[in-house]
Amino acid sequence: MEKRDLKSALKPLYQPSAKKVVQVDVPAMDFLMVDGEGDPNTSQAYAEAIEALYSVAYAVKFAIKKGPLVIDYGVMPLEGLWWCDDMSTFSTLDKSNWKWTMMIAQPDFASPELVAQCIAEVARKKNPAALSKLRLSLFSEGKCAQIMHVGPFTEEGPTVEKVHQFIDARSQRVGKHHEIYLSDIRKADPAKWKTIIRQPMA
Repeated sequence: MEKRDLKSALKPLYQPSAKKVVQVDVPAMDFLMVDGEGDPNTSQAYAEAIEALYSVAYAVKFAIKKGPLVIDYGVMPLEGLWWCDDMSTFSTLDKSNWKWTMMIAQPDFASPELVAQCIAEVARKKNPAALSKLRLSLFSEGKCAQIMHVGPFTEEGPTVEKVHQFIDARSQRVGKHHEIYLSDIRKADPAKWKTIIRQPMA
């Protein structure tokens, strides 16, 4: 059986330094995506979105592992795009008006047909509440600035500001605030959580 480490193959995108902001060019990739809104800490819709994403991501992984390709790989990390309609009101204190797209990248050898079959299988076996909201979409970010944040989400502010300063000195911010969650927050010490902070730039 062939084994592939997708994160290592995309090392510049998924293993950035925590010491300095860097510019990267992010290629178009397929993602499982669910859109929603509300405070991620309290929103039922958010919990349901995560359940649907992981259910299908693992179904795809096991279908590829058992299927004609016989490739084993680690499921990619959870990622989130965050915004609100009026970004001047975007506050880490009141998250009730936050909007989000939660997503998990899919390998280029996971065909849309296979993903559709896996969604149907998940619907038959578990049918998580947000499954009908899940889609497979090609997402293209292009030029971005990013850095690794180490620590709890509540302490991201200075790290985000570093990214913004990096962009503002060179270009301008476009697109949505993007976070990539590399740690299992159910098990890891919050002081050691690793989150990639990414922001598209013109």
